[in-house]
Amino acid sequence: MVNSSNLNKYSTSRLSNGQTVPIAGFGTYLIPAEKVTKLVYDALAAGYRHIDTAIAYKNQREVAQGVSKFLKDHLNVQRSDIWFTTKIAEKNQGYENTRKAVQQISDETKEFIDYVDLILVHSPKTSTKERLGTYEALQEYVLNPDNETLNVRSIGVSNYGVAHLEELFHWENLKVKPVINQLELHPWLPRVELRNYMEEHNILTEAYSPLTRGRKSDDPELLELSQKYNLSPAEILLKWSYLQGFIVLVKTENPKRIKENLDILPDYRSDSGDESGKLELNSEILRVLNKPDSKIVLTWGGVDPTLYKDE
Repeated sequence: MVNSSNLNKYSTSRLSNGQTVPIAGFGTYLIPAEKVTKLVYDALAAGYRHIDTAIAYKNQREVAQGVSKFLKDHLNVQRSDIWFTTKIAEKNQGYENTRKAVQQISDETKEFIDYVDLILVHSPKTSTKERLGTYEALQEYVLNPDNETLNVRSIGVSNYGVAHLEELFHWENLKVKPVINQLELHPWLPRVELRNYMEEHNILTEAYSPLTRGRKSDDPELLELSQKYNLSPAEILLKWSYLQGFIVLVKTENPKRIKENLDILPDYRSDSGDESGKLELNSEILRVLNKPDSKIVLTWGGVDPTLYKDE
């Protein structure tokens, strides 16, 4: 376990395809379309440079609009500075359905942004044929960036377990490897074995629900640590996630918390040995939160999608 790091608000992680993704992401799950444009703008104004949406969220047009508005108002920020992720829903999986879904993404975003940084397969909860058909369609867009529909820079997966990744890696038509697997991750669901597998295959780990959607805010151990060290539960959990090496997605509709969540990270990287410039948690906190065998799923109705088996 790492108890300190030189990560900062502007840190990025390098993907297997050579691109870099900001480690601090703003998620838009369940944020209504009529609210999300302003909240995305606020997140970018606070310093986020990574925005996450999905077809299933029914807000990707308004999310892209928030990015566009921010760029128009901040000429010192380029489109290339902002990472935009969306996802292919279960109902859109399969080769032809995915092509239609990418057209939908294009129709909803192209007015505002000229490319999408990352498209993920949102869930493995379909079938082998549909999963691989979706991936076949997505990699065609990456391999042909000048296609008439949408410029897609990277592709990956979400909620995939080892079996789903193995299925993909043993597929004879694989040409573009997934760069990211987006997963529910927190101390009560650390997914150690899956993360080790992903590291072996050079797939970055992206964490959603790092704050457990508030479900563990009153956990006795967490509250004791919070009181003892004068750190909020959110501060402890977010620092834990960053120190694991995750790309971290945080979602809130509270503008004040948008900034507070990003302020977990230092403003700059300290090269002078000044510990105040470091992201850190002490060894006791890390020891208490070290739960390698815990498998508490707090999303998806408590049923782990990474363990999904075709019916």
